[in-house]
Amino acid sequence: MTRNAPARPHGRPHRRLAVPVAAGLVALSPLALAACTAKSSADADAITVNATDTSCELSADSAQTGQSTFEITNNGSKTTEFYVYDDGDRVMGEVENIGPGLTRTLIVNLPQPGDYETACKPGMVGDGIRGTFTVSGEAQQPTDKSAKLVAAAEGYKRYVVSQIEALQETGQQFVDAIKAGDVESAKAQYPLVRTYYERIEPIAESFPDNLDPRIDLREADLAEGQQWTGFHRLEKDLWVTGLQPDSAAMADQLMADIDELADGVSAPDFTVDPLQVAGGAQGLLDEVAATKITGEEDIFSHTDLYDFQANVDGSQAAVASLRPIIDEQDPQLGTQIDQRFDDLDATLAQYHQGDGFVSYDQVTEEQRRELSQKIDALSAVVSQVQGVVASA
Repeated sequence: MTRNAPARPHGRPHRRLAVPVAAGLVALSPLALAACTAKSSADADAITVNATDTSCELSADSAQTGQSTFEITNNGSKTTEFYVYDDGDRVMGEVENIGPGLTRTLIVNLPQPGDYETACKPGMVGDGIRGTFTVSGEAQQPTDKSAKLVAAAEGYKRYVVSQIEALQETGQQFVDAIKAGDVESAKAQYPLVRTYYERIEPIAESFPDNLDPRIDLREADLAEGQQWTGFHRLEKDLWVTGLQPDSAAMADQLMADIDELADGVSAPDFTVDPLQVAGGAQGLLDEVAATKITGEEDIFSHTDLYDFQANVDGSQAAVASLRPIIDEQDPQLGTQIDQRFDDLDATLAQYHQGDGFVSYDQVTEEQRRELSQKIDALSAVVSQVQGVVASA
């Protein structure tokens, strides 16, 4: 699921960086594997965030370069999200699906000095309530403190590359079917090609020019006057309106955007930050809890269970890359995570049909509640991974 990511307001100072920085699960900057200002999730210096339906109050609006910990409490009536943005609305860290009365922790690596932005998003829509967050100090450089952290970064990068390669191959087949007017073939391929995207979706948020919204924006999140492109535009063409005069052009645009993502990942300066990998594992589960469970994501095709499984797979792969660190720091946590993933996978297996899944509109409300409970139980243990990695 992707929400509209508007351009950064003008008139705000931008910092000069020696190396361009991306965010989300990736960083186009040196790995900050051991920041000298690192904080743990239990740090007394954690920045508290009081989020309501109309405000986003931080206990501090500045920090030193390195890791910053945010403790976000939702004191409003709407489910909210919290983001830390770099230039161009590139996501440095995010927590979604924070229900009323809940508190969530976000640890963000901010290795470069300058102005960032924080945002609370009551209702999980729109620009959010934003504020400037200033980071000062020396730019953080990578160290060789932990061979396990380095190995985790390299392992996860290999996973990302493998998924994007498969996304390109299956994406081209999907596009070719649309351009040939073969609706049934395109329908069959739609949930399969999305699987490779959904497993690594936070990666696309790391790149500028709204790459993720171009690929995966839902119709409900369109801003006034915004062109709708990507998977869900083509989903509507295939299941609701029939192919349109511009469907072939939209298919070509989707493929161009997928190729742009692949080019970014294959760039020599593309690296992976283990701390953000941990946050991404949690973020993928938040995606399931926020929109997959309700059926909002694939509202025309009802192929939500494919996306659900893909998000879970992506989270599991991210955790697996960090497993040596988890086992060293907290072996019991690793065992708990394994049990929760196994439990959720067993529940999802009930909805298999052939090589895929049943249509999500066949899943009852009671069954959806069961799935929601399973994902919440898994999320509770995966949410601890970021703190474990931060303390490594």
